[in-house]
Amino acid sequence: MEKLLSILKEIRPDVDFANEQDLIGSGILDSLDIMEIVAEIGDAFGITLSPADIVPANFHSAQALWEMICRKQG
Repeated sequence: MEKLLSILKEIRPDVDFANEQDLIGSGILDSLDIMEIVAEIGDAFGITLSPADIVPANFHSAQALWEMICRKQG
């Protein structure tokens, strides 16, 4: 999880990812942020995200992202 938080902080240093629970609904992340996150976590965690993975539920919070990464890693 620390690695993920570090990646997120590099992309958006102004956001408190450890505590924010509605990254999509509150408009904190836009589509460009999401695409950058997808690329970075793919490289960092050795996973490939399909279009089916790129849904708001997986990007609401750092915890939701972490759970998706864990599922993809098996």
